[in-house]
Amino acid sequence: MTEPIYAIGDIHGQHDMLLDVLTLIEADGGTRARVMVLGDLVDRGPDSRAVLDTLISGRAQGRDWIVLRGNHDRMFLDFLEAGRIDHSAFRSKKIIESGEGWLHDMIGGLDTLASYDIDPTLPLPELIAGTQDAVPQAHLDFLRACPLYHVEDHLLFVHAGIDPKLPLDWQTEDHLLWIRDPFLTHVEPFDWLVVHGHSAIDAPRHYGNRINLDSGAGWGRPLTAAVIEGANAWVLTPKGRVPLAP
Repeated sequence: MTEPIYAIGDIHGQHDMLLDVLTLIEADGGTRARVMVLGDLVDRGPDSRAVLDTLISGRAQGRDWIVLRGNHDRMFLDFLEAGRIDHSAFRSKKIIESGEGWLHDMIGGLDTLASYDIDPTLPLPELIAGTQDAVPQAHLDFLRACPLYHVEDHLLFVHAGIDPKLPLDWQTEDHLLWIRDPFLTHVEPFDWLVVHGHSAIDAPRHYGNRINLDSGAGWGRPLTAAVIEGANAWVLTPKGRVPLAP
């Protein structure tokens, strides 16, 4: 019998939503449920700090949770480690021209800093120093340790996706954390069923060759938890499993 694997889409600082989906997972699979968190733990939502605390605590308690890195987690790390706020993968002209980068309202870095009680009106050098003082070393270590992807049986769990033209060991971090096209427009089978987030849609969707679980929690829509057993997938709801089919 194939063991179920649970996956959680982009959390984006929505701690209450995270607790809700963890409750659904435990009700379906028990405390030993194998869980893949698809990254984008921080930004936009009100409590990124509590999200990290909960995930770190669960791992420390022995929960079978694998937490992947997302592009927003990378941006938070870049700010913590180097005071960096820009990234070449930004596509929005508004963000690029503003010069605010990760601190722009659309990206949500200031929401993350607010969860650590950091004054967002500080000049940038003081903001960087204040963040480095305020963020616990355990959070920094946790983010640094998050893997970029995880392969299990016929499944590839990754934040954004992969370049269909490249083998997995040739994929760069930017591919795995930032890609949209040509991944999203690829209709042929991959070597695995790819389970991902990053590209927000109104509701989780199975495309046959990939499953997108970013249902827009970063924009206030519900956070999705899904379960995959063999070739079958379901979304978890308070009323039980709802099939997620191509």
